[in-house]
Amino acid sequence: MRDGADGGTADEGAPTVPGTPAARGPLDGFGLQPDSAWHNYFLILLDRIPTPIAVCRADGEVLVANPAMAAQWGTVPGQLRGRNLLDLFRPRARAQLHRLTEALRLGHRSRYPVEVRWRSGGDGGEREGELTIDPVGDPAKRPPALLVLLRVRDAAPPPPAPPATVSPVEARILALAAGGATTSAIGGALGLTVDGVNYHLTRLARRWRVQGRTALVARAYVLGVLSPDSWPPAPA
Repeated sequence: MRDGADGGTADEGAPTVPGTPAARGPLDGFGLQPDSAWHNYFLILLDRIPTPIAVCRADGEVLVANPAMAAQWGTVPGQLRGRNLLDLFRPRARAQLHRLTEALRLGHRSRYPVEVRWRSGGDGGEREGELTIDPVGDPAKRPPALLVLLRVRDAAPPPPAPPATVSPVEARILALAAGGATTSAIGGALGLTVDGVNYHLTRLARRWRVQGRTALVARAYVLGVLSPDSWPPAPA
């Protein structure tokens, strides 16, 4: 591997003349000739596997990709043929890539993981995962073809929303309300009238679009205004 879209499996391409070098199929490194039944069976199986898979030359040029792999860029398998994996994926650690390159040079055959990032062609979001690369095909042929499987990591959960902004008085009112204090008791503790307490509670309910004191207190916990580890309730 070097350092640095029509429908259907990527076996499609321009017509070739039998007997010429161009007539060699993309899977000849596996010993699968284009006109063999096993060649067609392999492509059918590849199409149906949900795991993103590609077959590449040793320099990373894509020979065959299945729909699951093409879907990572919002395209179809034929559009990936001829492209290089390093134009699609960004290795996180170049040392992993160097290790693979050296192993291919020495003729070693093992399984090589490469941590990668790429930008999805569907929603444009950043993705992370791991390419598992296996040198395959006829052992007498050097360099070998590469069977590449992609394991996509689950998208990271969105960061928690920052705590809602409330005034110190509002935070104390919510804490006392969460502890079961009446409106009158809240007012007495904070030096407010009953109307003053209700004014603050009404403003908070409108701001957070909730109805009732129970819902208001629950919302205060969800928004991080009240500490979930304190009793009696206290501002976070």
